[in-house]
Amino acid sequence: MEMEPETEPSYDNELLKVHLALAAEALPGPDYYSVLRWIHQLLRPERYLEIGIRQGDSLRLALPETKCIGIDPTPLLQEPLPPNTRLFPMTSNQFFESQSLADIWGANTFSLAFVDGLHLFEQALLDFAHLERLATPASIIMIHDCLPLDAATSERARSTHFYSGDVWKLALCLKNRRPDLKIKTIRTGPTGLCVVGNLQCQTDMSFRMYGEYVAEYLPLQFADYKNRLGEMPETVENTLEALTLCIADLIHDSTCSGGANP
Repeated sequence: MEMEPETEPSYDNELLKVHLALAAEALPGPDYYSVLRWIHQLLRPERYLEIGIRQGDSLRLALPETKCIGIDPTPLLQEPLPPNTRLFPMTSNQFFESQSLADIWGANTFSLAFVDGLHLFEQALLDFAHLERLATPASIIMIHDCLPLDAATSERARSTHFYSGDVWKLALCLKNRRPDLKIKTIRTGPTGLCVVGNLQCQTDMSFRMYGEYVAEYLPLQFADYKNRLGEMPETVENTLEALTLCIADLIHDSTCSGGANP
């Protein structure tokens, strides 16, 4: 979920307070920064890649020994990033087209990745496709904003401070069309965090199916989300105990198989 600075004149500050209160009621307990910190502590990833860093708050949750990449065309950093971090001020599309993880890290794979860039389904799907191509059997991809608050804050065209876009469609798409994946959503505020494991590493499956996925899921509206809650990924409470079991399940018996039914 993304919120613009309070000085932004285009959005209603009082409505932001309402949305934050509703989100806290819907998803009480530790927020996604706490959950991200727990995930880093549980996985202790060697290499971490984050798409959409804004002020760098979530990127700074990485452990000191983790090698990090941050991607954002317009980062708004107010504090330095960790010393093991490389910042790429470009879009994720530009990064994957022009950069090589092997050149940056000496290994063309990642341990953990976080998709929190442009809050549109088709771009989040494309980011996922790029990342899955670089995955290992133990890699995990996290996707923000998969539990939308309401219709207004999950519109494709932004009109509110509190904004998650239509990224929830990616969680629904992967759950329905990729049964090979292990995918769960942490019920953490303000708009949920999806975690995906058992990735089909080194595959272009999501690229091959990209047009079909977009045609099927892009037209969906918030009402479809409400009507299809039973098709969304299983949710997990935002406690350290529940998260520990969830992460263990995601990486248990992971294999780098090359195919699955799309």
